[in-house]
Amino acid sequence: MEPLSPTLDAAFWITSASILTLLVLSAFFSGSETALTAASRGKLRARAEKGSKGADTALAITEDNERLIGSVLLGNNLVNILATSLATALFTRLFGESGVALATLVMTLLVLIFAEVLPKTYAITNAEAAASRTAPVIMVVVRLFSPIVSAVRLLVRGVLRLFGVKTDPDSHILAVREEIAGALYLGQSEGIVEKEDRDRILGALDLGDRAVEEIMLHRSQIEMIDAELDPEAILDQCLQSSHTRLPVFRDDPDNIIGVVHAKDLLRAMHKMVLSGDGNRAALAHFDITAVMMKPYFVPETTTLDDQMRQFLRMRSHFALVVDEYGDLQGLITLEDILEEIVGEITDEFDPQAEHPIRKSEDNQFLIDGAMTIRDLNRATDWSLPDDAANTVAGLVIHEAQIIPDMHQVFNFHGFRFEVIEKEDNRLTKLKIRKL
Repeated sequence: MEPLSPTLDAAFWITSASILTLLVLSAFFSGSETALTAASRGKLRARAEKGSKGADTALAITEDNERLIGSVLLGNNLVNILATSLATALFTRLFGESGVALATLVMTLLVLIFAEVLPKTYAITNAEAAASRTAPVIMVVVRLFSPIVSAVRLLVRGVLRLFGVKTDPDSHILAVREEIAGALYLGQSEGIVEKEDRDRILGALDLGDRAVEEIMLHRSQIEMIDAELDPEAILDQCLQSSHTRLPVFRDDPDNIIGVVHAKDLLRAMHKMVLSGDGNRAALAHFDITAVMMKPYFVPETTTLDDQMRQFLRMRSHFALVVDEYGDLQGLITLEDILEEIVGEITDEFDPQAEHPIRKSEDNQFLIDGAMTIRDLNRATDWSLPDDAANTVAGLVIHEAQIIPDMHQVFNFHGFRFEVIEKEDNRLTKLKIRKL
């Protein structure tokens, strides 16, 4: 019997099968790497809570992305290099010296199509499902290659340190909040997420970074009750006010002695009038300090997130804001904090319920000077900086370095600002347009 030809002997088929197996392993490593790095940890967590052990394993191995990627790349390179070496030997045996070039061309096409593009495309479109299925096997690979990967990590960090690059293995490339914000902006630009929904979620995320002083009602705008007024004057002021809670001062507006709730005031006066047989003269002996609540003071540097938690814990909606010297700076309510999330909240008692931004006849924006820069940015999708000032008027004064006069115009940050109305040193109305 004649021996088999080189193309049909056992070595040929074993080598071909080995190359095919190595290509399958390469595809597995490539797809696993893409799936595990692209999968949303939030979605994996949801799968794990539903009982998926694969998702739970995926969460565990993605805690250390550097070790995961190092192990997968090590396995992927091993099988790719071995497959290429076997293919080179096989093609050289079949075609002589020209087999090297042919093996390079064939293996490049096979690896590119079947071991890279195809598995990675599938992994991207089914990231969480693919990650859950491949995670148990990758966990074994990570443990197997752990000593080698650890040595490689030390070597890489040493080389990077020579070039002045410091690495922090515990840091994430993007913070969770930044990932959420980026996803929301992308979704809104593509029409998947509504602008109002984006603003609400971002507003809730920003509460921990914003201080009470940024949104408080300034002391110059606080409506107060003088404790020395006669009871009928106090009652009239309370009835005329659009607010439910009013601070009470004695002698000096800075000397806040309490906060009165309209219901408590009316209830006490009603009871006094009834006990006096309906005689108005009975109000003459009314003492407002008997019905007012103890004032609640908070530092102006308190974050909105902490202040909201304090309000909820104390079952209170109203706080007076003081600076480091204890001087009154303004007041803040639970509604003010909620407005940072859901936007402006108005009711039938708000004296100025109209939108704070109006367009003029020349297609410019008319803005209240006391409007916060954050609210303006949210309403217009602009990006005016709010690190140096909280209000639009404050930004103009900060940039101009003077108290502007009426109809004075300034250009900065790509916008044109014109002073329309002014009261004393306060800029009450501004006209803005983008340059």
